[in-house]
Amino acid sequence: MTRIDRVLNAGTWDKKTAIDTIVIDFDRRHRRRIALRTENGANVLLDLPQAVRLRDGDGLPTDHGVIRVKAKPEPLLEIHAHDEGELVRIAWHLGNRHLPVQLLGDRIRIRADHVIAEMIEGLGGHVDGIEAPFDPEPGAYTAVGGGHHHHVDHDHDHD
Repeated sequence: MTRIDRVLNAGTWDKKTAIDTIVIDFDRRHRRRIALRTENGANVLLDLPQAVRLRDGDGLPTDHGVIRVKAKPEPLLEIHAHDEGELVRIAWHLGNRHLPVQLLGDRIRIRADHVIAEMIEGLGGHVDGIEAPFDPEPGAYTAVGGGHHHHVDHDHDHD
């Protein structure tokens, strides 16, 4: 089993030189240590000094070349609105529920959830079910804290 102890951020290495690919869903992309199997059947052990959030296009360097990280498509909702103000309002409601969101300019992606879809439509938004890679915004604590999670206990109502 090949051991990998560092990650090359997307954009810092040439994807054309990839020797293999690991396709991994959002839930399994925040790890410190995990055994993975590449598309070509090689077993690798990701063994990092601290937990890292792998992103689509990151590279995992080995002695033989770089393995590309590819985000696995999963069921999502793509949210549109009539104008920017409505989309910002919808984004606020999603954030208030602490949902991971992927911001794409004029649309937002979230994980498929029929209850949230109904809420968005009630707010005047439009929802399309899609299957696509999910690469949400890192939380404020993971972006600033270098991948560390920080839990804040709070008692405000989310309904």
